[in-house]
Amino acid sequence: MSENKKEKKGFSRRKFLVRAAIGTGVMLGATYCSAPFIRRKIAGVVNTAESPYMGPTDDPTIWFEVTADNTLIFHSPKVEMGQGTFTGLAQIAAEELEVGIEQIKVVHASTATGNIDQFATGGSTSIASLWVPLREIAATMRVMLLNAAAGQMGVAVSSLSALNGIISGEGKSITYGEVVAKAEEWEVPDTPALKASTAYKFVGKPIPRVDLEDKVMGAPIFGMDATMPGMLYGAVVRPSSVGATFLGADTSEAEGMPGVVKIVLEEDFVGVIANSYVEAENAKKKIKANWSTEKVWQSEDIEAMIRVGQGKPAVIQKEGNAKQLLADGEEGVIISEYYSPIGAHAQLEPNGAVAYVEADKATVIMSTQVINITRGEIAKRMGFKEEQVVIQPTFLGGGFGRRLHTPNAMQAAVMSRAVGKPVKSFFNRKEEFQNDTFRPPTHNVMKGKLTADGKIEAIEHNVSSGDVFFGSPLVPRLLQTVVGTDVGAWRGGMIQYHGIPNYRAVSWRVKLPFATSWWRSLGLLANTFAIESFMDELAEKAGKDPVLFRLDHLTETKADLRLAKVIQRAAEEAGYHNEARDGRAMGFAASTDANTPCAHVAEVSIEDGDIKVHKVTCVMDPGMVINPDQVRAQCEGSIIMGMSAILHERMTVKDGSLYPVIYGAYKMALMRDAPKEINVVLLENDDKPGAVGEPPLGPIGAAIANAVYRLTGERRRRVPL
Repeated sequence: MSENKKEKKGFSRRKFLVRAAIGTGVMLGATYCSAPFIRRKIAGVVNTAESPYMGPTDDPTIWFEVTADNTLIFHSPKVEMGQGTFTGLAQIAAEELEVGIEQIKVVHASTATGNIDQFATGGSTSIASLWVPLREIAATMRVMLLNAAAGQMGVAVSSLSALNGIISGEGKSITYGEVVAKAEEWEVPDTPALKASTAYKFVGKPIPRVDLEDKVMGAPIFGMDATMPGMLYGAVVRPSSVGATFLGADTSEAEGMPGVVKIVLEEDFVGVIANSYVEAENAKKKIKANWSTEKVWQSEDIEAMIRVGQGKPAVIQKEGNAKQLLADGEEGVIISEYYSPIGAHAQLEPNGAVAYVEADKATVIMSTQVINITRGEIAKRMGFKEEQVVIQPTFLGGGFGRRLHTPNAMQAAVMSRAVGKPVKSFFNRKEEFQNDTFRPPTHNVMKGKLTADGKIEAIEHNVSSGDVFFGSPLVPRLLQTVVGTDVGAWRGGMIQYHGIPNYRAVSWRVKLPFATSWWRSLGLLANTFAIESFMDELAEKAGKDPVLFRLDHLTETKADLRLAKVIQRAAEEAGYHNEARDGRAMGFAASTDANTPCAHVAEVSIEDGDIKVHKVTCVMDPGMVINPDQVRAQCEGSIIMGMSAILHERMTVKDGSLYPVIYGAYKMALMRDAPKEINVVLLENDDKPGAVGEPPLGPIGAAIANAVYRLTGERRRRVPL
């Protein structure tokens, strides 16, 4: 269909809405620094904002192709990294296109397709951000097919209807594929009315994953599987020291190694190109790179930097007079401190790319979450226009924010240009661990004060963290400047119990000597661990049940009512109780992230000194659920990933280098550590889908720690537990 002539709209309503949303954000950001009050208000908006789809929506033919056998190929602007996005989007599209799920084949949209998301795949936004635009695009496509069919069949379009990709009316029928084969030009109509939710056939149903067969059968669908004819192999020398800056290299010994085709020495990196992966790696070891480092760092240095009181503070939330009520020397102030370490992404597939740079074109196949940003980085380095760079995304062997940074693609492109052939270049496992964009360590200080009748009079949260939002290519420098505080570092750090009369949250920004950035849920895991552990401590000091204590501090606002419902339901589903029984205890925690409230009850024991999680009850309200199986799987994955981080994972700095550098030494939760049961209950208290992929990570750490306290009487405030 994309080969036919298309009539373009100059400026669609959908595009205007997206641009208007962006414009409003810039306007608000411009006033951010004008006053602390305005800054806090904007922080509150950012905390609850939902990211829109930021790509073209005025031409359905760049989203869908119709083949002769009546299959619709959907070019997804969101990448599939295991979260089930392809399946959920196929369900949404099938409703308005009036086709069966089996008739839709979902592929990654390359930059050559045209429907490029200017944002990325991340932030739990894939389904939520496309809920409206994808339905509108699919419905518009259906009307285009009906209009074309009416002309071809010689009947009034009002007499036609579509079902399972077949258009019928007045005793005649024609398939979508047959319509497309005969069509010569397409007119894009105004957006038609969308289907009522009562008529849905696929949305809300547990449809099997559309990518299941390829993954079970081991089809070559990941970035590491990618090949090009005549391909060579590249290996880049990467630093093992924290804060190292490349100065140059002696490549003489490497040049004579077997299989070496060329050594590439650039201002910012050195790499070797060889006939095989092994030959490239062997030659790389012979390169003597020269690095500059300002200091030989140790873990103790990092922890000293990250303490609350160091760095630059910003008040992100304020209600009442918490600062004065909780000042040093005030009577009855309760203080607790919490710590989380450096965390690696540790995704199974390391970063890399296959690149082929020709005289006027660059083609890159890779696993990436930032298709548009990667295209821009390569175009700038190659001196090309962006239209001359084609990024073909693949399935991701784990993303979690790691693939929001893609300088490795640019390096592969530089090496390809040097030899005039395709070059495949990937990190090895040690390089992946030592050159990660890490989850930053945190120091959280909680302060609270109770009234005589056991309610919270005042509460304050101070979080000190390395950067998440700042320094990322995903966020323009201008926006970083006007926002003024790292929203990723304090994600989950605001006080969510709005019935407390006095509350305050302060974010302390620390610039660390190694790269820190997006990690699944950003600051949510560490910040919720601190806040919800502290809520448990306050409940105990007040002599109150921790579940009822939380409910007592919520209001009648919509957000608080949704949170209250998941708290109540989680306690009911788990049969929550405070006392340890038969060597097991329960812990409770809750949080709201990206407007999705979630509550966990963890049932825990201590076996041979190790914490064993037997069961997790998860209740979440993600709004409308597109595919309940997919959402439950996301909850299960988030819980186990959060468990792994809370119980085991930690990177350390020793003599200037980050360790460990291999699996095993970097301890993670294994299959034997998974709970025997994860009971996921989904509430739907909204008429649109919300965030799913990250909110369930929030409460799990505090839920486990609170259960451990009930077993041992010991408050564990330092992660890993």
